[in-house]
Amino acid sequence: MANYSKVDHVIFDLDGLLLGTEEIYVEMFSIICGKYGKSYTFDVREKVLGTVESDSCAILVKEVNLPMSPQELLSQQRLLQREMLPKTKLMPGAERLVRHLHQHGIPIAVATSSSEESVNLKLTNHKELFSLFHHIVMASSDPEVKKGKPSPEIFQICASRFPDKPKPDKCLVFEDAPNGVKAALAAGMQVVMVPDEHISEENKQLATLVLHSLEDFKPELFGLPQY
Repeated sequence: MANYSKVDHVIFDLDGLLLGTEEIYVEMFSIICGKYGKSYTFDVREKVLGTVESDSCAILVKEVNLPMSPQELLSQQRLLQREMLPKTKLMPGAERLVRHLHQHGIPIAVATSSSEESVNLKLTNHKELFSLFHHIVMASSDPEVKKGKPSPEIFQICASRFPDKPKPDKCLVFEDAPNGVKAALAAGMQVVMVPDEHISEENKQLATLVLHSLEDFKPELFGLPQY
């Protein structure tokens, strides 16, 4: 059995991990690409996963060869977001795990590459659950976050905003994207990956633990209170 270290703080990614937004983003980017006779393939999506909004748009414009600037793409994306993101649903096992950790006094936070505007849209129907988090770092609109994932910066800043400023080895990160896994490891944290089914085996190998679903997580593996 693998040897996991005991932790006492937990940091969650948001998109594709707690919230099932990835399919909405696929639909959104597919609509935009389709207007120009282009398609949004999984190869491109894998590069975009977990990146801040400005980087996502820059990658997409370059990879798909869209006839617009990244800023123009971001404007189109934001129009579609307002209509589509409030429909976001929770991922299986997310609510149970968040409530369990909160009830046992484990400090929890969110570190997302999204902007405050898009996070507010996604949380339209989930405000009560997300009020249980100590804080949410939103990299696309947080002035302190200069570099997006795979830079470790977002996780370092997120840990520093807990009142007791835990050391990296006391933080466990939950991620779905390879860029996020790299960022958490670079920050010196253990990381549980719950990847999209299309993610390549190669891109799962760095994670401390890989799960099919949050429903499969056993908190006691990392010294957290068991269900």
